[in-house]
Amino acid sequence: MDQIAKKVKQWIDEKKDPRSAHWQGGLEAILNVFSPYMEPGKLIPVQPLEKNDFPVFKVALEAVDLSPNLTAAFLPPSIAGSVTPPEYAVELQRIDKGKSSYKILIARPGKDLRILCAEISEHAKKPGIDIFQSGSLLGTYNYDTHQDCLTYLPQAIRAHIWKKGKWSQDEYKRYTINWFKKILDLDKSTVHVEKDFSFFHSPTLIKSDRIDALFTLIFEILVKRVGDPDDQFKDAISSIRNIKDKDVRVVQSNELAERAILELLNLMKELEIVKFGEFSNTENERFKKEFSRTIQQLTDRIK
Repeated sequence: MDQIAKKVKQWIDEKKDPRSAHWQGGLEAILNVFSPYMEPGKLIPVQPLEKNDFPVFKVALEAVDLSPNLTAAFLPPSIAGSVTPPEYAVELQRIDKGKSSYKILIARPGKDLRILCAEISEHAKKPGIDIFQSGSLLGTYNYDTHQDCLTYLPQAIRAHIWKKGKWSQDEYKRYTINWFKKILDLDKSTVHVEKDFSFFHSPTLIKSDRIDALFTLIFEILVKRVGDPDDQFKDAISSIRNIKDKDVRVVQSNELAERAILELLNLMKELEIVKFGEFSNTENERFKKEFSRTIQQLTDRIK
């Protein structure tokens, strides 16, 4: 008997409802299968998406707001269709067999794993959210439409599955970076964010101010791109690093770093994420210094 089966048996022995116990066990098993592909704080598709899946995933990506400790899986119909509650658990049945199901599974680690399961398909007869822990159904939310489900999903995540208490500075950074990466992926500023947990919106979280926070975010985003072998930067960086003349290499590294920073600043302006016109004279001077300093930091990473 595997570990999950043992847990399910224990829950039932503890008089937990067998329907919720078996369903949570099944959800844990699914998450275990895909755990090697998960990254805490991010919503990850469990397999390559079909063309029809992308619009649904993008809407989900915009809505799903995760604390840095949570793992989240996006299940397209090819997987979600086979992930169904026990037939006798009628109250947990949210979509008819044969319909295109889209599920989101979110897990909060700990001694007693907590799982949120959301059915967000437009074909669902009962779109909604269920939360499980220790074999019990802790809460359930039913909505009239899948759009309502997505609208209220951030609220349910925050209330039932977010990491409570104070976070570390690293966690605040990861949360903020993940939020901004979603903006870059979706090219829209309506991505849900809890401003009290974002150092970009609340710079004091990292003992900073809004100019430092702005360039900290830009640097963290770009330094990850520099180190990502699959990023679009890779060819340009590889080309620069192959230049034998050190002075030429530094110049081209500097130019690439400046272009990359300006691209992000222009996007922030276009999406009205930063209102540059509200900066004071002192902030404008510090902006210039931080701009130059960040170029140098990135140049050192590229060359």
